[in-house]
Amino acid sequence: MENLSSEAAPLLVFLLPGFLSAWIFYGLTSHPKPGQFERTVEALVFTFVVHAATEFVELILQLIGEGWAIGSWTSTSQIVCSVVLAILLGAAVAAAVNKDTFHSWLRKRGFTSRTSHPSEWFCVLDKNPAYVVLQLTDGRRLTGWPKEWPVNPSTGQFYIQMPAWITEGGDPVDLVALDGILIHATDVRWVEVFPEELP
Repeated sequence: MENLSSEAAPLLVFLLPGFLSAWIFYGLTSHPKPGQFERTVEALVFTFVVHAATEFVELILQLIGEGWAIGSWTSTSQIVCSVVLAILLGAAVAAAVNKDTFHSWLRKRGFTSRTSHPSEWFCVLDKNPAYVVLQLTDGRRLTGWPKEWPVNPSTGQFYIQMPAWITEGGDPVDLVALDGILIHATDVRWVEVFPEELP
C-alpha cells in the first residue's frame, strides 16, 4: 500500500496543472462540464501544454542565469512555475472563449461558421444585449431586460429585469414593484429580441 501511494504522489503532482487549468476554464465560462472521460482528456492536453511551457521557462531562466544568477532551478521551482502557468493558461483560454476570440478569427478566414459559445441560444443573448419578449408555453408574453439567461433552452432560468406582461391587445403592464422575475427555460416557447435601440 505504501508503494502504491509513493508511486501515485508524483503522478498527481504531474497531472495537477492540467486539472487546475480545466477547473479554472469551466469555472470562468458558461460551457457545461462534459463527461468524465472528456474532462480527463482536456486536463491531459492542458497538462502537456503547461509542462511544455514550464520547460521553456526553465530554459529561458537558465540562459539568463548564465550571465546573472538568481538561484538554482529545483523541483519546488518547477512545481510553483507549473501551477502559476496552469492558472494563467486556464484564465487565458476562458477569456478567449468568452470573447469568441478563436472562432471569430477562424470565421473571418472561412474555416467555420460556429462560435465558441455553448449554444446558439446563449450566443444570441450574449452578443446582442437588448430587450426581449418571452413567449411562454401557456400563451402569456413577458417583456423586459434579460440579466441572466440559461446556457441552453432545456435547463436553467431567465432572470428578467424591468418586467412587464403584454396583454392580448399588445399593451405592456409594468410590474414596477418587482426587481425582476425568474422564468424557467422550459416554460419559454420562443424569444423575441428587440433591436438594441428601441423606437
